[in-house]
Amino acid sequence: MDNTLKNILLAGIGSMAYTYEKASSMIETLVQKGEITVNQGKQLNEELKKVIDNSNQNTTNIDTETLKNIIQQLNLPTKKDIEDLKTRIDNLEKNN
Repeated sequence: MDNTLKNILLAGIGSMAYTYEKASSMIETLVQKGEITVNQGKQLNEELKKVIDNSNQNTTNIDTETLKNIIQQLNLPTKKDIEDLKTRIDNLEKNN
């Protein structure tokens, strides 16, 4: 389940980056062809950055409780669980 969530997040990030690159490339092409001015190209790039930043902020403003619930459902070990296991392993190694 955790791989699925990870893959979904990575796909979203990848598609956002790809979209930004393609849009920037298209704006550059329009400027080179003279269909828009350099200033218009800069303005479009700035607007594109704002849209990307806003979408990043929207995805990072996930409710803490919702995130905790998702993590619990994934049944991932906590930092404390891992530390407890390390302690148990260390104790077992000392006794042998």
